[in-house]
Amino acid sequence: MNPEPFLQLDRVIHEKGRLTIMSMLAASPELSFTELRDGLGMTDGNLTTHIRTLQQSGYLSVTKSFQNNRPLTTCALTVAGRKAFTNYINLLEQIVRQTKPE
Repeated sequence: MNPEPFLQLDRVIHEKGRLTIMSMLAASPELSFTELRDGLGMTDGNLTTHIRTLQQSGYLSVTKSFQNNRPLTTCALTVAGRKAFTNYINLLEQIVRQTKPE
């Protein structure tokens, strides 16, 4: 088995919480902080930490606005985030293919 694909996995995305955030956002143009929190069952602090990491990596954009006089935070994948997520998924598929018995 070739270990190279394992070594190429993006460590920012590979963490379970961030992988689920990226997966949810890959399936939707944008999601609110509340939708992410409730969908993932994370605490506000935990989600905020993961969002910050993804944002600092350039994978996520965060928009703060108001809706009905209430603060609204929305998240979306950036172009770089979509590309990184696609590369990550492709590497996982490559790992699965090479470890599947013939």
